[in-house]
Amino acid sequence: MREAGAVTLAQGAGAAAGHSDTVAILMGLHDGAAHLREQLDSLLAQSHPHWQLIVSDDRSRDDGPAMVRRFAAERPDRAVRLIDGPARGFAQNFLHLILATGPQTRLVALCDQDDVWLPQKLARAVAALGGLRGPALYCARTMICAPDLTPIRPSPVWPRAFGFANALVQNVAAGNTIVLNREALDLARRLAPAAAAAGIVAHDWWLYQIVSGAGGRVIRDDEPVLLYRQHPANVMGRNDTAGAAAARLGKIVSGEFADWIGRHVAALSAGRDGLSPENAARLASFAAARAARGPAAVPRRIAQMRRAGIYRQTATGQAGLWLAALFGRL
Repeated sequence: MREAGAVTLAQGAGAAAGHSDTVAILMGLHDGAAHLREQLDSLLAQSHPHWQLIVSDDRSRDDGPAMVRRFAAERPDRAVRLIDGPARGFAQNFLHLILATGPQTRLVALCDQDDVWLPQKLARAVAALGGLRGPALYCARTMICAPDLTPIRPSPVWPRAFGFANALVQNVAAGNTIVLNREALDLARRLAPAAAAAGIVAHDWWLYQIVSGAGGRVIRDDEPVLLYRQHPANVMGRNDTAGAAAARLGKIVSGEFADWIGRHVAALSAGRDGLSPENAARLASFAAARAARGPAAVPRRIAQMRRAGIYRQTATGQAGLWLAALFGRL
């Protein structure tokens, strides 16, 4: 066992040092040894050479942390840090990583342990975020693959605009593709303690919420930028199948969906000073709709939902949203 806190494995002189477009790659690690080396090698293959790596190990029981150490020893030109995670799940681990970034960090890219990045992934994000003022979040499509990386299909192209009214009830920003600029990172660092206290269920969903809620830019790249390995250990899997739709319906009926939304609404409410006035009002309307209970409150609940302008991306999803509102399952 290593001591708690940060362990700097390599200082990273050279390619990753001293560049304004250096990207801090934040990787959450938990029992990820099976596919970790492929992911690390795909980082080395990036056409954008200026990056550093912070890995938060959430009490792995396999060889993953040792693999990170070996990787750092092999590449002393890269800045690699290995830190202890909070051991409270993947969302808390990524919040922990966000808080582990330093004041000099200008760009951060979230990284899962078992994907394979395509060579242009970082370059596309850096180009998209370059020159923007205010909080900005880049996200992209992925190529959904079998465990052996045989391609299955690209992730969906969402038909409607990305924004806070969508983010309140749906996560469409794939966390393994997200890159934040400095202003978005500052926002996330400021609001992360409230998110941790609220027990948010998904860090990527929360990032989509706070950046769009602040009136920031959410940039979506329709080009797949990584190979997303679908396997039983994935915490969050595909959302484009009939099985996924059935699972979502089950979560609505059971009340799990309402619990998830409640945790995120609590986090957003605690950090409402980070919202634009328009989106603060939208959050208040949505919270009022959720608070209206019982059959007699249905008209008021629907009216508040309409006032907030809440929507999901597809007609089927929107129908499910109205059913959830009708039966008080939001």
